[in-house]
Amino acid sequence: MAPAEVFTNNIVLVLFVIFLTMIPDVAGSVGVNWGTMATHQIPPHNVVQMLKENGFDKVKLFDADERIMAALIGTDIEVMLAIPNYMLHEMSQDPRAATAWVDENVTSWSYNGGVKIRYVAVGNEPFLQTYNGTYLHVTLPALTNIQRALDRAGLGSHVKATVPFNADIYYSPGSNPVPSAGDFRPDIRDLTVEVIQFLSGNDAPFTVNIYPFLSLYGDPNFPLDFAFFDGSKKPITDGDSVYTNAFDANLDTLMWSLDKAGYPDLQVLIGEVGWPTDGDKNANIQNAKRFNQGLIRHALSGNGTPKRKGKNIEVYLFSLIDENAKAIAPGSFERHWGIFEFDGKPKYGLDLLGLEQDKGLAPVEGVRYQLRRWCVLDPEATELAELPDSIDYACSQSDCTALGYGSSCNHLSAQGNASYAFNMYYQLHNQGYWDCDFSGLALVTDKDPSEDDCQFPVMIAYAHSRKRNGIFGILAGNLLFLLLLLLLLLLR
Repeated sequence: MAPAEVFTNNIVLVLFVIFLTMIPDVAGSVGVNWGTMATHQIPPHNVVQMLKENGFDKVKLFDADERIMAALIGTDIEVMLAIPNYMLHEMSQDPRAATAWVDENVTSWSYNGGVKIRYVAVGNEPFLQTYNGTYLHVTLPALTNIQRALDRAGLGSHVKATVPFNADIYYSPGSNPVPSAGDFRPDIRDLTVEVIQFLSGNDAPFTVNIYPFLSLYGDPNFPLDFAFFDGSKKPITDGDSVYTNAFDANLDTLMWSLDKAGYPDLQVLIGEVGWPTDGDKNANIQNAKRFNQGLIRHALSGNGTPKRKGKNIEVYLFSLIDENAKAIAPGSFERHWGIFEFDGKPKYGLDLLGLEQDKGLAPVEGVRYQLRRWCVLDPEATELAELPDSIDYACSQSDCTALGYGSSCNHLSAQGNASYAFNMYYQLHNQGYWDCDFSGLALVTDKDPSEDDCQFPVMIAYAHSRKRNGIFGILAGNLLFLLLLLLLLLLR
């Protein structure tokens, strides 16, 4: 080959390599958080089938539920397991405990045709300010012991331990509230950088939970349109960068914080991000669809953020299914983050490929329900002195978050409020005959009392808190009540 031809070929090769480096990374990917804090849970194999039908290829769990893991066997769904915060102290103090946990929850499922485990989340938001430092000094030792246990098991090259952090670990000062001014909180900066150093040394990602909804919820002056992805009337200008949505501004505040810590290229996962559909004036189906669809399009576009242009954004939507047993101290919306209702029905359409198509989601199939009957306030009741206490009791033992200010059932009449409370108690207690009395104020009806956008649910027939489940359990419970009543009559 002539020298000139060799030179020409080399130039072409160099230009081709330069061209490849200019192409943005392939589109990001969208996963989903699968929480299980519910009184009645759909069987995991039904949920996994729904995940497959809808094209979810990543799922993040909050523990290592054996039933869920068994349902995931043989699928191509990538899994992030989790170690709850209450286990961090033990994992930090005893490497043998970490080894035992990995053996039971990772190694035992990691065989050819088993479960595709990719990450282990060590704790959940352990540096959250409201924890008052409880987990500050056990998180890194626990993370270290888990990763070493994975390494010893021969899994460390493809299963990485990470820590999902809350976005409150970094900030921009009030005097200069732009992403480029971001840094980690001074009180935890050294600890956070130590965790980052460990993650980087083990080729593991930094995981953060970002919630623009919470910014809106906590600040009455927060601009509503800045929480979404379809443009803002008041963008943030930061040097040459312009931010039109809170998600990018928040994420780039983290990116600048990592930059200042000396790790500008550390991989970042968004462990939780989403929008609730009830429990607050801004929590509704329209806003949830607007946010989540905008997020998916953004994540899959390959555009990245102003700080990390052309980079993938790997996100896990929060969450898959509503959880009616979650604590509501942060707000009533906590029980309504699901893309799907408690029974696996989709709340709204969502294009998971980001192709701007208004696509529906496949529901969970084969769900069994309790009998179609409801518990309501007796319209003939006249002795109402105990009604307020009865409503309070019913709500304290069930889920009345839809009755709150700005929520879907906030418009009900006084009688409607009582009926809703009674019915939620009745349904969550599996329609026991004795669970619809309330000092003689309630009765059972087969007429659906739902109004407009306020649904009075009939609970699914899968209960984990009681032994009697489903229709057979309900019938057995009622039969027992009738037998006891007959016995009392015979003894008179």
